[in-house]
Amino acid sequence: MKQYIGKLDIVFITLDTLRYDVAQQLWMEGRLPNFSKWLPNTGWEKRHSPGSFTFAAHQAFFAGFLPTPALPGKHSRLFAARFAGSETTTDDSFVFDAANIVEGLKTEGYKTLCVGGVGFFNKKTALGEVFTSMFDESYWEEKFGVTEKKSTEYQFEKAVELLNFYSDDKIFLFVNVSALHQPNYFYSKTAKNDCIETHAAALEYIDSQLSILQNALNERGGAFVICCGDHGTAYGEDGFVGHRIGHEKVWEVPYIDLLI
Repeated sequence: MKQYIGKLDIVFITLDTLRYDVAQQLWMEGRLPNFSKWLPNTGWEKRHSPGSFTFAAHQAFFAGFLPTPALPGKHSRLFAARFAGSETTTDDSFVFDAANIVEGLKTEGYKTLCVGGVGFFNKKTALGEVFTSMFDESYWEEKFGVTEKKSTEYQFEKAVELLNFYSDDKIFLFVNVSALHQPNYFYSKTAKNDCIETHAAALEYIDSQLSILQNALNERGGAFVICCGDHGTAYGEDGFVGHRIGHEKVWEVPYIDLLI
């Protein structure tokens, strides 16, 4: 990772609440044409989230603990706060002397920008400002939130506006995509309640809007992109519903990183 710091924009997209199994199934069925432009020929990588709900997962992410490959062994991290005894910090990791990635990248000259989505980014309460206060600039509007059917379109349009405004800066852009989080029933023409099918429909909607951001990033001339679920959610498996629980459907998330 450290070879790219200062040379490329860094874009971090969390697809809030996205399950690995749903993401991979849609990719296999050819229902994610825009994500497929970023995905390898094996589709999404299965990883384990460090947290079972948004706040816990993002606290870990911003400290440098991205989802871990779902394979035994020690796995090198892209980003790492400097601390003694870390077994996953390697010569390739970007090591920073700060409490979080955002502050670490600021010291390297990055303009840090946040486009919030779910309530932990809404800036309405002290808790809703924990993450957003890390950034040079952070943005949230009702239309970016979970109750707006066109939220992803509005979020990506805001992200592109920021990319264009800071055309001469190196950017760390973070977007928390809210559309998958409940409620998502309105992405189906017939469903009246959230279910695994409406979860999939929400991901197809996100894919339909992804080109807004992809085109803008391509025009900027290169970036390192990280895109992943922060946690999954249960829809009745083994009697469980929702997240912040220790079920495999919550811990398993899809992940990609790539140079564009």
